[in-house]
Amino acid sequence: MTGRLAGKVALISGGATGMGGASSRLFAAEGARVGIVDLNLAAAEATAREIRAAGGQAMAVRADVSDGAQVTAAVDAVQAAFGPITVLFNHAGTIVIKAFLDTTEEEWDRLHAINVRSMFLMTKAVIPQMIAAGGGSIVCTSSISAVAGTPMEVLYDTTKGACHMFARAIAVEFRDRGIRCNAVCPGFIETPHGLREVRDLQALGVDVSEGAIAAAQGRIGRAEEVAQAALFLASDEASFINGTHLFVDNGFTAI
Repeated sequence: MTGRLAGKVALISGGATGMGGASSRLFAAEGARVGIVDLNLAAAEATAREIRAAGGQAMAVRADVSDGAQVTAAVDAVQAAFGPITVLFNHAGTIVIKAFLDTTEEEWDRLHAINVRSMFLMTKAVIPQMIAAGGGSIVCTSSISAVAGTPMEVLYDTTKGACHMFARAIAVEFRDRGIRCNAVCPGFIETPHGLREVRDLQALGVDVSEGAIAAAQGRIGRAEEVAQAALFLASDEASFINGTHLFVDNGFTAI
């Protein structure tokens, strides 16, 4: 590793497992002090222990990132332990796979709270620290679903469209404060979340077989490949990249 995040404090929501866990480990290996914020505290603590065993610095904090008070407490805990947060990876999210006419108002509200309101709350809590520190970098997890409509995922697609524009608008508003904001947009990725999406879509008759995924994006992606993209956007190597959407989908959205 080359210390691409040396001296930085990174907070990763949903940072315990999957793409978030891969990012927590990679960011720490590249020199960041990492705060892992996740609803699954046991998994977050396991990832933090793994990072510390490898010589990195990490801490775990339990929070429901759709709840403002819990977000504030989590951000305060990471700042107290490591100092001002200068890298924020808004990764926490989930999915609802269901026919549109069967989708409930409760599901609509819940998914928007987890996928969209969490980004609002986390970003609002962290940006004052970034301003005081002279700048920072925010990465938001969007998806190919922000631009590629998929059956049985109207609700999920809508939340990711909001994430897409959130990243762009934050970039414009805070550019002159030295803060960048970009989105990373994965395709189908081999994580618990991604494999559940495949299973649920198949159960509803959508062809997401291995052959269909291969036709769309060559193969299923790996969590580490998304983490590498997030690392690039978070690092100073991307110093003139702001308000963009980086698709990690091997051409899925280019076809």
